[in-house]
Amino acid sequence: MQIAGSTALVTGAGRGLGRYFVEALLARGAAKVYATARRPVEIEGATPLILDVTDPASITAAAAAAPDVNLIINNAGLTSFTNLVTSDLDVVRREMETNFFGPLQMIRAFAPGLADGAVLNVLSTLSWVTFQGSAGYAASKAALWSMTNSVRLELLGQRTLVSGLVMASTDTDMMASFDIPKNDPVEVIRTALDGLERAEIEILADADSVTAKAALAQHPTAQYPALSAG
Repeated sequence: MQIAGSTALVTGAGRGLGRYFVEALLARGAAKVYATARRPVEIEGATPLILDVTDPASITAAAAAAPDVNLIINNAGLTSFTNLVTSDLDVVRREMETNFFGPLQMIRAFAPGLADGAVLNVLSTLSWVTFQGSAGYAASKAALWSMTNSVRLELLGQRTLVSGLVMASTDTDMMASFDIPKNDPVEVIRTALDGLERAEIEILADADSVTAKAALAQHPTAQYPALSAG
């Protein structure tokens, strides 16, 4: 996927990783970048576009307003720090609507214009491993990973590159309250866009992501030692 000259659309561009994506795409010579969010996003050089990925009518309107898009960055995401058994189910549903159905509906709406183009779905190491307090988010990202694999096959005939970006904790607003080692978002974006330009279908942004992918081949007790206690 050649970024220079492309027309890109970034969801969740109002802050965090989305804003970095918009700026990096422009720096690499994208002809136009739609910066989308629920409210207008002002980024120099970008085209603001109202978009709520949980609202099908909003997605349909965005697709009509931006028929020239040939690169979609499905970045918009929500984490509510929920578990699955005891948390409010409506909260879990909102995570799934934002993190799974939102990207899926974006792909469905824009697919006709993506022949020879690309989609990048922003995943997480939590697509492959979960923790107490992150189960709702992890489940939605696991679903997004599976969907990425499926859509890649479905759009193969029209030569659409469907890629997944997997990363561990990254220094954005979502992770601001956590005092843990974090990736530099500028480096994550560089790795992501380099991967797109090499037509990579899976982009692992850091060592933790490489480790998490490798761990899928292990017995579950290797990832979750508490399961073998006692």
